[in-house]
Amino acid sequence: MMILKDLVADKIYQQSGYKAPVYSGAIKMDANENPFCLEEPLKRKLMEELKKVELNRYPEAGNPELRARLAKYCGVDQDRVMLGNGSDELIQILCLTMKGKISGVMAPFPTFVMYKIIAVNAGQKVMEVPLDENFDLDLDAMLEKVSAGFPSLIFLSYPNSPTGNLFDRDKIETVIKKAPGLVIVDEAYGAFSGQTLLTLTKKYDNLLILKTLSKLGMASIRLGFLLGHPEILEQLNKVRLPYNINALSQLTANFFLDNIDEFDRQVDDIVHRREELFAGLKKITGITPHPSQANFIYFSCNFDSDHIYANLAAQGIMVKNLNVPPRMTNCMRVTVGNHQENETFLKALQRVVSEQGA
Repeated sequence: MMILKDLVADKIYQQSGYKAPVYSGAIKMDANENPFCLEEPLKRKLMEELKKVELNRYPEAGNPELRARLAKYCGVDQDRVMLGNGSDELIQILCLTMKGKISGVMAPFPTFVMYKIIAVNAGQKVMEVPLDENFDLDLDAMLEKVSAGFPSLIFLSYPNSPTGNLFDRDKIETVIKKAPGLVIVDEAYGAFSGQTLLTLTKKYDNLLILKTLSKLGMASIRLGFLLGHPEILEQLNKVRLPYNINALSQLTANFFLDNIDEFDRQVDDIVHRREELFAGLKKITGITPHPSQANFIYFSCNFDSDHIYANLAAQGIMVKNLNVPPRMTNCMRVTVGNHQENETFLKALQRVVSEQGA
């Protein structure tokens, strides 16, 4: 057998990689998915549409119809929209493309882990800047790291994952103005906050907005889209693989747009359930939830979160354990579920906490 470490890039060989958990029959409150399934009439309608797909043919190249509809949905021109196989593919394309005289990736910490993983795999230098004590951007620390040649990409999650808060808008604008490259504002959870920075793309050519349907009830189709200046997207499209959005995903995304009122209703319901879940967490001694503008709640524990995670998992409840000292010691994240899921989680968490002697 050949020596793989002599073939594989050092930073790829040294990492463990992202491992998504595999389980069945559990209450899934770890992946920030929409907890609501399609109602049966809508599901039947979608199945009838999917029957029309000619599986022997390649999907529509470049996705012009879907891009046009998403452009109208977002209120921008079609040439300012690029589609990806989930936001992850678009992040990857950005990291592969933006490696000229100005290069490197900057992101806050903690934030969405795939910014760093994808950047490292693409051969980019990565600089993480810790958030301040309020989980906001440490503007001075970020600007101190900026130079004429670094970075080409700054990723900002808005609302931020895993903390759930919105970064200060004035700080974001300052970062955009001072950045030598592109600033990507990831609004994966924007629908749950009612906030967007999309209008700023008319003011700043170096600002791109990243969105996805994954958190809105369409996680299985893996559809993300990037909004920004046409000249930037033209370069990114040179790296995008042809036929990257399969025909089933294209059709289902169009179905989403046809029935947007139903998905908007689900967002409203999730926001309502989020406030119920937050109130429930606040009642549990030793648990400190942080206000959220997303579809999840970040909370800290006064005791070992590893123990809590293991006990919840044993009861068939999956949450995200974020016990990463020193910044996230004994911290966890729970996705907002439906009413029954939230109640089951809160009761189970209360039992585990009581056993801890809190």
